[in-house]
Amino acid sequence: MTKALTEKDGLNWRNKLPVIPTVPLSVREKLNEGKVKGDKITLTQQNHSPPCDGKASSTDVIKRALSLKEEGNALVKKGDHKSAVEKYTESLKVNPKEATTLTNRALCYLSLKMYAEAKRDCSEALRLDYNNIKALYRRAQAQKELKDYTACVADLKAILKIDPKNTAVQKLLQEVQKIKK
Repeated sequence: MTKALTEKDGLNWRNKLPVIPTVPLSVREKLNEGKVKGDKITLTQQNHSPPCDGKASSTDVIKRALSLKEEGNALVKKGDHKSAVEKYTESLKVNPKEATTLTNRALCYLSLKMYAEAKRDCSEALRLDYNNIKALYRRAQAQKELKDYTACVADLKAILKIDPKNTAVQKLLQEVQKIKK
């Protein structure tokens, strides 16, 4: 499906989709504050640079973060994980509370064998969305490579409580349990 949409509308095909209400709660709250007060929302996060002139509206901030994330996604599809990390990092500077961007960057860190960084991003994504299966799975993969088998098994079992038929998780759990013995 993605391939067909990309061929039809190019890399920005996602921009033509209707808005899906999966915006993190923190972003929704900022959007509602901006609508109620009628003022512009700026980023005040420490160590995060504001977009453009620092006076962008909340929708501009979200659009900018989404655009950077999509650029990162396109780079991942090309196999350029290092450049994708840079795009995801820029996106997170604009919107640091986006769990999906964190899990995407974690995927890149895993492919670059930067396991501690992948684990950190997944832990942050789980802080934002504690049932995020991708974050749990990617953190488990990082923990396996870091030889933290107990934590890896705990994450895999947590996934199986949410999705008991997940065969990839079952397979990784068996692998880790063999190593652990």
